[in-house]
Amino acid sequence: MFLKNSEQSNNKATAELKIDGSRVELVVSGDWSINKAHTLASEIIEQLPKDITFLGFDASALGSYDSSLISLILRVSTILQHKNVSIDFKTLPEGIDSMLFLATAVPSTKTKKNISHINFVNLVGNRTINFISNLKEYVSFFGDITIAFVKMLFGKARFRRVDLLSVVQKTGPEALPIVALISFLVGLILAFVGSIQLAKYGSEIFVADLVGIAMVREMGAMMVGIVMSGRTGASFAAELGAMKVNEEISAFKTFGISPIEFLVMPRIIALVCMFPLLTIFADVIGMLGGLVIGVGMFDLSYEQYSNRTFLALNLVHMATGVGKSIVYGIIVACVGCRMGLSCENSSSGVGKATTSSVVQSITWIIVADAVFAVIFTIFDI
Repeated sequence: MFLKNSEQSNNKATAELKIDGSRVELVVSGDWSINKAHTLASEIIEQLPKDITFLGFDASALGSYDSSLISLILRVSTILQHKNVSIDFKTLPEGIDSMLFLATAVPSTKTKKNISHINFVNLVGNRTINFISNLKEYVSFFGDITIAFVKMLFGKARFRRVDLLSVVQKTGPEALPIVALISFLVGLILAFVGSIQLAKYGSEIFVADLVGIAMVREMGAMMVGIVMSGRTGASFAAELGAMKVNEEISAFKTFGISPIEFLVMPRIIALVCMFPLLTIFADVIGMLGGLVIGVGMFDLSYEQYSNRTFLALNLVHMATGVGKSIVYGIIVACVGCRMGLSCENSSSGVGKATTSSVVQSITWIIVADAVFAVIFTIFDI
């Protein structure tokens, strides 16, 4: 698309310099088109005097023009600006002046970083400062959650029941298919690997003990935590991150509504309620996977496998798994919501928050499991 100037003298696109000591005037004339021959910016730059202090423009003979003229003026002016040369754009047509303003409104991003000059001590210090800053944010976040929880106990927390039921639906029944698939495969793999070793000693029947105890104490809650970290925790981070980008979080604060109470508490309550149920469901499905291997590969009946599983399990085993699942649910909900509320105000920030929520949730789940293992060993549970 061409922009027309009111005065047109010739059709050939040219740019010439009028030099008057240290003052230079760039005369542009003719019809400028990116598809036609015109004076190049490099030719103008070569003719510029070294002692130039001022650059002006003469566009009285300019006809139609497009981005080719804008590019020439921008390149010449950029080089001279680095040399602290005074430039007067007032004599240019209004359209060119506006386009130059748009072209220079957003500064270019410096992508080159001199990594070789980064001091190791400074790097460690910066990482430490960032860690302390993040730790303060986590402490503040958990403090706000504690206050909201206390207000909920006294019936003063402000959130809608319909939101809570909606989150329960998404995190509970809708998560059953993926939890069932993963748990069945985990139980099947545990039974297959264990039965190969037990078969060497003629103790195939104990594969029921192996799968039952492993699923109830460890793998059931662990797999639910990992699956829900990728499915639900990431969803929480993306939802709240998008709300922050769209200024919805700020709108809640403006109306005096706490985002922690209205948005975070329903999600935490839903996961704390659903994680134990999902864990029990995963335990049963995992034991069915072990049953398939025990009955299908070895001379075991359904009654033998089931009876051996019930004999191997007790209330302590089931309580440890369910107790872990509650902690895992709190971790997934808190990390997902916190990353969503603290993300940057951009689409890339939402993506980073979503990814970070999954990574941090899985990491903290494994750390929590290790802590539980030490505690259970100390107390002989």
